[in-house]
Amino acid sequence: MDELTELQLEELRDDLHLLLGKLKQQLQESLDLTQPVDLDQQAVGRVSRVDAIQQQEMAKASRQQDRQQLARVQLAMKALEQGEFGYCENCGESIGFARLKVRPDTPLCISCQAASE
Repeated sequence: MDELTELQLEELRDDLHLLLGKLKQQLQESLDLTQPVDLDQQAVGRVSRVDAIQQQEMAKASRQQDRQQLARVQLAMKALEQGEFGYCENCGESIGFARLKVRPDTPLCISCQAASE
């Protein structure tokens, strides 16, 4: 793969900053959805309570995925600052711009990602 140009690195830096802001906003907005569900049987019917609990669990899972992606974004930004961004953490080969454009937080090239799945 070709090395990333300065222009590409700048574009990916902007993408990472946008993604970081989006994830932080999503985590803040989802905070209320993960709070304990009120189980007062007088206030809510049984089906509604079960539905509320299921929605809470889905919100928790989504929040966990957002936290994991936030950590990957932060690692990618640190690698960018250190001049180590855009290289596969497994094989050391450069990751293509097209792949990074779609997933700027990806730590693996396509070959290593496919092998890990």
